[in-house]
Amino acid sequence: MTERRTATRRMTVSQALVEFLANQWTVDGDVRERTIAGTFGIFGHGNIAGVAQALKQLAREDPARMPYHQARNEQAMVHQAVGYARMHRRRATFACTASVGPGATNMLTGAALATTNRLPVLLLPSDTFATRVADPVLQQLELPHDATVSVNDAFRPLSRFFDRVSRPEQLFSAALGAMRVLTDPVETGAVTISLPEDVQAELIDVPLEFLREREWHVRRPQPDPGELARAAAAIRGASAPLIVAGGGVLYSDAADELRRFAEAHGIAVATTQAGVGALPWDHPLAAGSVGATGTTTANRLAAEADLVIGVGTRYSDFTTASRSAFQHPGVRFVNLNVASFDAMKHGTELPLVADARAGLVALGAALEGSGAGTSAEYRRALAEEKAAWDGVVDAAFAPSGRPRPAQSEIIGAVQSASDPRDVVVCAAGSLPGDLHKLWRVRDDLGYHVEYAYSCMGYEIAGGLGVRRGAPDRDVIVMVGDGSYLMMHTEIVTAVAEGLKVVIVLIQNHGYASIGALSDTVGTDRFGTRYRYQDAEANDVDPERTLPVDLAANAASLGIDVVRIEPSADAVAELAAAVRAAKASPTATLIHVESDPLVPAPDGGGWWDVPVAAVSEVPSTQRAREAYETAREAQRPLV
Repeated sequence: MTERRTATRRMTVSQALVEFLANQWTVDGDVRERTIAGTFGIFGHGNIAGVAQALKQLAREDPARMPYHQARNEQAMVHQAVGYARMHRRRATFACTASVGPGATNMLTGAALATTNRLPVLLLPSDTFATRVADPVLQQLELPHDATVSVNDAFRPLSRFFDRVSRPEQLFSAALGAMRVLTDPVETGAVTISLPEDVQAELIDVPLEFLREREWHVRRPQPDPGELARAAAAIRGASAPLIVAGGGVLYSDAADELRRFAEAHGIAVATTQAGVGALPWDHPLAAGSVGATGTTTANRLAAEADLVIGVGTRYSDFTTASRSAFQHPGVRFVNLNVASFDAMKHGTELPLVADARAGLVALGAALEGSGAGTSAEYRRALAEEKAAWDGVVDAAFAPSGRPRPAQSEIIGAVQSASDPRDVVVCAAGSLPGDLHKLWRVRDDLGYHVEYAYSCMGYEIAGGLGVRRGAPDRDVIVMVGDGSYLMMHTEIVTAVAEGLKVVIVLIQNHGYASIGALSDTVGTDRFGTRYRYQDAEANDVDPERTLPVDLAANAASLGIDVVRIEPSADAVAELAAAVRAAKASPTATLIHVESDPLVPAPDGGGWWDVPVAAVSEVPSTQRAREAYETAREAQRPLV
């Protein structure tokens, strides 16, 4: 009997992993690109002799095969990978390597953000010695009742795939399992391979088969015939349908198919935060954003819809206005989603489990010649509602002449200076809600607001990821002072690598979003202002603003800074500064002060934030009465 021998190379575990990752390719139709575009890393005793050495060695042989980028914060490098992945419609992402202990746990928030947004990122946190030869090592968390647990186990509930390579031979199955999930539209999110620091540097005989180029084909599943027939019948029978387009439309590259389907049947399209861009803002069927941060157009259509066609949406509470948006007594839901988990949301009897693009094509074919379509009255009402809201936005954008403009005026100034293919980036605070209602998107990838996790601090790091993913586009990051203070360190990365982004930093002197929410729940902006502390009152002194100079802070990091001083011409000066920054070859931060007490136009949506059931504070008592009234419109299902 002849013994079968497999050709191998003697390598360290880290060298084998890095070379494996360099040879993985995602194929989506006629698009083929590297699945792992590069590696972000901050090195310490956990990975300096392992992954860092492997990256260095491969860089000497072929620098382009696995580019390395230095980050300044572990959470931020995960955000960069997420921004990149969205611009590549989930076909490509980055690996992120961190050291033992705090370096690893700093990535936890990034992992949660990636998984919540259904965007792929590969995390390589270092772990303590598998051999336990030096227990306890520096930065090791010890649990007396379970010696097998490390801080990296905290990644388990945050990851769509988790493995720990405790022996070198486990690398093969761990790496292949990670790639399976990263390239699966249903399963994707944060993927974590925990790497003990001793195992990273151990020898292993690696089969050449493991190191060869490998293609991962993205599945675009077709709908089940029975589900398709039931969905088509529901659409034929609807008189007031509404499409709710989510991020799945963009990840499936289905914007053109959505437009064709909507036009064929005269159905208005409302968008979630992740779905903005599914139709350009001025398309006759574009109803704008829906839900808690929606437009009056979309929310009125939602209230009257007898059929909601969800395409690639997970139906967050903001989308459904905390289950108060859809008020028709007989409303039904056709949920087209690649994931059955989302297609079955809220008890629908009409799931359509399929890729967004494939599902829309199949629905179009099933309805062809059926005469399904909305009435002239429906389309006339849509046009009137849309024109009315556009007028509201025009008025909100118009300069008021106040020295400190409203946030809506600032958005209008940035909008006027932007070009159709520019990408606006945001994540947390009051800006995402205002952008959702007001930003006039003209390109399907022109809007990137991380609002599944709404992570303060995402903006600048995510903006760098967007720029890496779309170097031919201008990236405009809009960020409030609260989020800026949470995480602005990747400005240094932008300067170091010559990554051109335009950052518009809005100085609110506090948490503008939570301040406004605080008013609605009766806590009178407690703990939301940046002011000197008043120890006697156990609060802050509202009249004593802190002398924080964020423009000077940004300048100290090496970025070009433009100050827009408070004046009647602040809006015009801001627009001019954005145009100049777009023309500059380097990154620019523009600092502008706002009046956080001037709200954006109300679109009629509601968000369920519970109010204290009993209180001795009059403002809380009034808020509770309003809350109970609003909750009457809430439904047990959407």
